Amino acid sequence: MDAVRKPEADPAFRADVLAGLLAPIPAIPARWLYDRRGSELFEAITELPEYYPTRTERALLERFCPEVAEIAGKGDAVVEFGSGSSAKTPILLRAVEPSAYVPVDISGEFLRDAAAALQEEFPELPIFPVEADFMKSFALPAEVAKRTRLGFFPGSTIGNLVARTAVDLLRAMKDTLGVGAYLLIGMDRIKDVEILLRAYDDAQGVTAEFNLNLLRRINAELGADIPIEAFRHRAIWNDRMSRIEMHLEAVRDVAFTIDGRRFSFRAGETIHTENSHKYGLRDSRLLLRAAGWGLCKEWTDEADQFALILAEAEPPRFAP
Repeated sequence: MDAVRKPEADPAFRADVLAGLLAPIPAIPARWLYDRRGSELFEAITELPEYYPTRTERALLERFCPEVAEIAGKGDAVVEFGSGSSAKTPILLRAVEPSAYVPVDISGEFLRDAAAALQEEFPELPIFPVEADFMKSFALPAEVAKRTRLGFFPGSTIGNLVARTAVDLLRAMKDTLGVGAYLLIGMDRIKDVEILLRAYDDAQGVTAEFNLNLLRRINAELGADIPIEAFRHRAIWNDRMSRIEMHLEAVRDVAFTIDGRRFSFRAGETIHTENSHKYGLRDSRLLLRAAGWGLCKEWTDEADQFALILAEAEPPRFAP
């Protein structure tokens, strides 16, 4: 019997890992945290008591999606960027009664499972899953090409990006959705540091496992020999950058091989794996304006921990 061949690793994954670990400040883009196992772990994180963003945003969606429908109208095609499990999506779909739903996610297997589950809940709704890295340009399905669109970007995922990259992404979303389209986006607020640190370093260790899973993925997909126990998860508040940073810190001197290349870390050195920027009121509005989105309405919870923002893609302007 012929041996089963292992699928080729994503060349972009290999390139980012090698380049990231060779960089002066070692870092790997956060999108690679989300293989199937990583996506499952992140969904578990969203249910943790310390992780306030999901339950706060869900409450805002339940309360204000009817108002979103009043402003943006009903019957648009809803395009969700980085859809994951689409756990919050039904709240929006019930309110805006879309003509189609397009979930976009980098984790193909997880995407298809989530789309199938959502199809059972909305059997009459046309659903067109797109497996893609939404950080790069991609084509929408032909079935929604001529429909008006409402973008959906919940979870404060925009906070994973530095400002220039966030603006680039919001501009790309505008190009994808078109002038006159709407975008419903979640943004996390600046708040007490202890609340933030608990949210990204939970007592059960689920976030730690999510971060360490990146090393397991590298071992599995790139044939590496990283000793997982040589690293630990760290969450750090960077006040100057207004962000939580996730790192994998070497707990001892360690060396390993990836794709035939040797890497070594001294105890205390880290691999930077994710950022989660937090925004003040003016910060979030400036970010949207820089990308050509005009503010329609903004809603927050009573403690002002999280914001839900509806914006409209404005036409280009010739002059200030």
